[in-house]
Amino acid sequence: MTYTSDVSARDYRYFLPMAISESEIAQVRSATDIVALISETVALKKSGRRWTGLCPFHGEKTPSFSVNGEEGRYYCFGCRASGDQITFVREIQHLDFMDALRMLADRAGIELHDDANAGPARKERQEAMAAMEKAVTWYHERLLNSPDARPAREYLKSRGIGGGIARQFKLGWAPDEWDGLAKGLKFPEKVLLDTGLGFVNKGDRRQDALRARIIFPIFDPGGKAIAVGGRVLPSPYGSAPRPDGRVEAKYKNSPETSIYSKRRTLYALNWAKDDVIKSDEIIVCEGYTDVIAFFVAGMPRAVATCGTALGEEHFKTMRNFAKRIVLAYDADKAGQSAAASVYQWERQNEVDVFVARLPKGSDPAELAQHDPEALRKSVTDAVPFLQFRLDRVLESANLATAEGRGRAAEHAMEVLAEHPSELVRDQYIMQVAGTLRLEESLLRPRVVELARNPKPRTANEPPTAPSPPRAARLPMPRPGLEALRLRVHFPNDVKDRLIAAYFVNDVQREIFDGLSSERSLSEVIDELDRRGEEEAAHVLSELAVDELDRDYTVEDVTAVVSQLIRSAVTVELKNVARDLKEGNMTPEVADVTVRDVKERLVLLDSSSGHLAENELREWLVERTSSRSS
Repeated sequence: MTYTSDVSARDYRYFLPMAISESEIAQVRSATDIVALISETVALKKSGRRWTGLCPFHGEKTPSFSVNGEEGRYYCFGCRASGDQITFVREIQHLDFMDALRMLADRAGIELHDDANAGPARKERQEAMAAMEKAVTWYHERLLNSPDARPAREYLKSRGIGGGIARQFKLGWAPDEWDGLAKGLKFPEKVLLDTGLGFVNKGDRRQDALRARIIFPIFDPGGKAIAVGGRVLPSPYGSAPRPDGRVEAKYKNSPETSIYSKRRTLYALNWAKDDVIKSDEIIVCEGYTDVIAFFVAGMPRAVATCGTALGEEHFKTMRNFAKRIVLAYDADKAGQSAAASVYQWERQNEVDVFVARLPKGSDPAELAQHDPEALRKSVTDAVPFLQFRLDRVLESANLATAEGRGRAAEHAMEVLAEHPSELVRDQYIMQVAGTLRLEESLLRPRVVELARNPKPRTANEPPTAPSPPRAARLPMPRPGLEALRLRVHFPNDVKDRLIAAYFVNDVQREIFDGLSSERSLSEVIDELDRRGEEEAAHVLSELAVDELDRDYTVEDVTAVVSQLIRSAVTVELKNVARDLKEGNMTPEVADVTVRDVKERLVLLDSSSGHLAENELREWLVERTSSRSS
């Protein structure tokens, strides 16, 4: 089995730069002292058999972060962050799974080897990564040294991008040739197709995907080249037809490949992440030159999407780095953002979305050149997304007449009604009422009405998906929790006394089945995560760091098992009553069954308790087996 990873997720379900066997992952885990590792970041104190400290993943004054050194797990009872040594390094260092694994392997002096079953996939990915790195270097050298790149160099200088910045961002130039890159680097057809750097034309010749364009390399957060974006020069062609009749799009990006996902990738995050973490703010731009402009202006925390709209996966990535997200868009485009989606992403990812107050008609690249202080101020003075949308309505309104104020109020209420929080809406109602000189009591009912029955969208408005229901964490049955706690901390004492049929709760039964395998605790939690059993993974992570205030005696274990059996028998007796009602069991058999079972429940607490436990165990296994057959 192999793991996959995504730099923005807390599980291992997406991209895998390199395939590694489970045995080597387990070897790295066992060789890494999780207490020593976490102590480099968190001040841990011994508390019984556990270590506790302030959680590094959320602000708190009272320690709720617990570490189990024996099992190599951590868990926060405040924010529910959990994981093992690899997860901790990923979250703290903002690395993907493989980079974190390599870091810990190097630390432990372990050499990683390929999983033989994953050789071809890993080889293809390695070839694609190596080819992209070579292509980026080839394009970069062409920009710096080739005579045909002079117009590109002059254009970049006109945009305030000199040689130093071009080198920092490894900018490049794709010559106006059919196969300059393919021929220069002698890439085979498969590599060209796998990376999106080229294709085979109708004449069966290898051809470059990008021609006569400034190249903006796109890197993953670890700094590895995964794609390229190309921008045409404003002249001599721009958006006008070329001599051969082709019309060039302004920007052209690499297609989706095995190493590049547009919906998860943010341009320049590899350079921006340090300042993003330091400032707890990330600036989102429309284009690559806007990102570079913010770096030039002294705010190296800007990123951009890569030829796609800002989406949910981008928010999932950004939330790992900062809680304040500032949209540095043109005012019209910022206003066109799907409000319902933005509010949904804010709520789900616990981030705050602001909009930079860019001077009208200016873009970041122009401001960075002529008025960098204004660019910095636009971010400092950024307003919440809802405030920005309201300001747009009120600034365009005619407030000199009653009719103008009425129309403005109606439009403002429509904007307010889109926000999911009644408390937030009410704060803005007071603001709108003051601006329009209207009574708040007139506006509140209208907002409530619109929130319940929103106006139909116009043809130009994109549909927005409804917010998915968030599953509440239901209380776990106590007998099952106590039994699982014993199974985690005193496995030898209960290993032969627990069976899956005792667990009436589906989540607890999933956990027990996982613990009954030969896998380690971390491997069981990983498997639950991969299967989407998030609640089971959280419960097991919490149990792993539970502090037990005493050792359990044999009598204590018997009491817990007896409680668990009583709980399971109670549920199964209801199933007997159902079978009787549906005609699947005769009254005589049902009466005998209920009487025998209740007699054995009484004997559980007697000197014959062991015999009664075994007989009830056999009955429960028989009942559950008959239902599943």
